[in-house]
Amino acid sequence: MKKNKILFVLWALCFFVIQTNAQTPLSFEESLHLLNQGNQSLKIADKGIEIAKAERDKLNAFWYPTLQSTGAFVHMSEKIEVKQPLSQFTDPAKDFVHSIIPDDQIISAVLDKIGANTLVFPLTPRNLTTVDLSAEWVLFSGGKRFRATNIGRTMVDLARENRAQTAASQQNLLAESYYGLRLAQQVIAVREETYKGLQKHYENALKLEAAGMIDKAGRLFAQVNMDEAKRALEAARKEETVVQSALKVLLNKKDTDENIVPTSPLFMNDSLPPKMLFDMSVNSGNYMLNQLQLQEHIAKQEVRIAQSGYLPNIALFGKQTLYSHGIQSNLLPRTMVGIGFTWNLFDGLDREKKIRQSKLTQQTLALGKMKARDDLAVGVDKLYTQLEKAQDNVKALNATIELSEELERIRADGKCRFAHGVVALRGRKMTTDVQHGLFLGIPVFVDLFCGTHHFLRKIGNIFAVIERFCAVVWHHFEQFFFRKLTIPVLKHDGAFCKTSCLLSFLLLLGGIAEDQHAKRSDLRGQV
Repeated sequence: MKKNKILFVLWALCFFVIQTNAQTPLSFEESLHLLNQGNQSLKIADKGIEIAKAERDKLNAFWYPTLQSTGAFVHMSEKIEVKQPLSQFTDPAKDFVHSIIPDDQIISAVLDKIGANTLVFPLTPRNLTTVDLSAEWVLFSGGKRFRATNIGRTMVDLARENRAQTAASQQNLLAESYYGLRLAQQVIAVREETYKGLQKHYENALKLEAAGMIDKAGRLFAQVNMDEAKRALEAARKEETVVQSALKVLLNKKDTDENIVPTSPLFMNDSLPPKMLFDMSVNSGNYMLNQLQLQEHIAKQEVRIAQSGYLPNIALFGKQTLYSHGIQSNLLPRTMVGIGFTWNLFDGLDREKKIRQSKLTQQTLALGKMKARDDLAVGVDKLYTQLEKAQDNVKALNATIELSEELERIRADGKCRFAHGVVALRGRKMTTDVQHGLFLGIPVFVDLFCGTHHFLRKIGNIFAVIERFCAVVWHHFEQFFFRKLTIPVLKHDGAFCKTSCLLSFLLLLGGIAEDQHAKRSDLRGQV
């Protein structure tokens, strides 16, 4: 039983480790390859090309003859027959006999008896069955077939242009999602580091409040900063989840539990191409303009097709009777071949309405193309200005980074000086506890002022930190000049010593760092 429990625990641990480490490192080139293979939008665009090719083939079918077979079974109420009275034959014969034999009565009586009857010739029975094969080949259609073929080719080009636009759009989304995920992961790391630092400050604030060195407001201020950092961390993690899901959808990996880990580094272009290059690209290779131009070409061909309705259609036709029952071959020929035409002389002004509609569509597309060109020119100016502004912001942030590096150097120098036993401040005589406070408080003050370089270097926003620092300074400035409190500083050998609020002000600004606790005993021995 115990062995089974141990195995179950080991299996659970292994499963947890596997789930925790279920990550897929992926470069941008590899993600682009996956995008071209499995993206749903690109698959839909490919189907659009296939549909356009099928439509083109359908329009090209007008060039070929049509061949069709027809069959019929007919039941008639009466037979088709020829009825002919015999009198029309006997009367001329009787006249001829009388001319030879005027007094003949016997022959005349026989002829009269025969002429009173009717001769019946049956042609077809009541049930008829036929199976025919007919063919038709249009020789002239007024130019409709040429225009239709041109429209079919243009539709294929339009579908390919739409596919290229879709591919460019998906690649743009991929770049935003991929590098957005990389940036989000780095932001999470910065937020975590910031939260841990503020958490340490809050812990130090609790210790100072318990020792009576700061009031409740100072502790709450540290707590508020820690809570804000925690909320920012949670927001960054949620943003990373959203970007991760978007990237999986683009790469058609939404059903997998593995998280994508971008490996391609972030980059920045130091220089911009000339603006003229973007203007030339818009006029020559913009997807929207190309699509509007192709649609305008289709509209022109539709105008020509509508105008061809004024011309006749000439066609060659033929018919072959494969099977017939009840119809004699001498009554109906089995093979027919001929040529004919159809000419619509009046159709209720339908042709004129189609021509007007096609011309209006063509004019609308021409105006749309002009407007799109103007909008793209404005968009290029706007985006190029934004790029230049972004470069200026980068230069300003580089100055901020340089400032943070200088603050880091000052912090290192300050720690070095205070760590070597600076025990006096401008010739003032201090007690051991006051010296301890200076040794502990001033380096912490330097840490508080200078240790923000990591956050500044990664986030690039020094202004919020300076604003917060100024708020702290002003808060304690009011306490120092207006409240004039005298509070205990540090406990040493069971006794408390009191000093001025200036020392409390320094201690409140800095807090006590964790590494200073390890140095506290050494500093006391040096004093």
